[in-house]
Amino acid sequence: MEIVTCQLPELPQDVLIDIFSRLETPDCVRAGSVHPSWRSAYTSLLSLVKYKQSKTPCLFYTSEYAGGNAVCLYSLMEKRVYKLTRTETLLCSRYLIGSSQGLLVTVDERSEMQLVHPITCEQIDLPSVTTIEQVKPIYDDSGAVHMYEYSLHTAQKVFCPPEIVALDELRKFFQHKAFVLSDTSTKSLIVVLIHNPHRQLSFARIGDVSWTWLPPHAFFDDCTYKDGLLYAVNTDGEIHAFDLTGPKVTCKMILGKSEVVKCSSMYIVQAPWGDLLQIWRSFTDYELEPQPGAFEYWNTGRIRIYKVDSAGKRREKVKCLGDHVLFLGHNKSLCLSAKECPGLKANHVYFTDDSFLWKKGFKNNRRDIGILNLFDNSREEIVSPQLWSDYPAPTWITLDLRKMKVVLNQL
Repeated sequence: MEIVTCQLPELPQDVLIDIFSRLETPDCVRAGSVHPSWRSAYTSLLSLVKYKQSKTPCLFYTSEYAGGNAVCLYSLMEKRVYKLTRTETLLCSRYLIGSSQGLLVTVDERSEMQLVHPITCEQIDLPSVTTIEQVKPIYDDSGAVHMYEYSLHTAQKVFCPPEIVALDELRKFFQHKAFVLSDTSTKSLIVVLIHNPHRQLSFARIGDVSWTWLPPHAFFDDCTYKDGLLYAVNTDGEIHAFDLTGPKVTCKMILGKSEVVKCSSMYIVQAPWGDLLQIWRSFTDYELEPQPGAFEYWNTGRIRIYKVDSAGKRREKVKCLGDHVLFLGHNKSLCLSAKECPGLKANHVYFTDDSFLWKKGFKNNRRDIGILNLFDNSREEIVSPQLWSDYPAPTWITLDLRKMKVVLNQL
């Protein structure tokens, strides 16, 4: 029997590019792998101004139910799951300490950090952890680093003698949370790390060979960046502004300690209309010392929002976000327009766990993930039944296929 094969007619490149530009990022990547001409259209699309990545964040998570320890994306807009097979192999042994600018910040078995694109799996190494103020390398007889000396000090106090730590043990307590921030003036990216002891700050620009320490303050929860200033909020509600544009970093406090702080986590976010917002997240239901055999748990029950008046150094309570939404958790905090992000509910907060809740003995416990209605304080599930594994904690990410290309051009 003669087998007759037929070849599908090829569409013009401009038609393919127009079609691909309308697809969600995961579908666009899949389409680009079907045929060489489709791959060419996909590659061309990434360099065009007309390509607009989705503004609606996805939930990045691992799942045992999807096979093995699969890495997946849940699209809020499409209400569907995408399995990332290539990413699964890359991230199976790493810690996830942050997501922003369409990139993940990971920590490998040697406690070294990388920027990873969750779709293409491109990655670059960040400066060595041994260039951070509190970490020094210990070499073996062959000249290879085989241990770390971890110094428990801030700029103001030495708490105890240095500890000798195994390479894969440092990441269990040292790196707290990381942010990838865009400096529009220099068209470059800055990575800011909150690290121990006492959640201090260090930063590095893409291409730097070492981290720069930002003493003397500590106990930071969150960061954002605008016009050369790094804004960082601590657990007392203080906001410090670091000017990173000059040859020497300067710092000033633009908002003092709140005398009535009653929250578990602080966040800071730049609103689309220009205001700087401070967000307080509180638990209304929690149990951190349950009966033997029971799980620890915590439930977000209240979120308060304040506009920061840096000139008057005061807070003004915000009762309603209007057509906007917040994304809080293990990601860079976001305030987005529900009108511009299909699938989102206005005046709601989408939240996941923060890093300190799952790295210190809580890795197998129930996650605190959901959507909070700011109007009546009611909460709902993102999806039911739960799709994700308890560890690592899921995080929000806004996909951008072009971002790693931009990063690599800076090296």
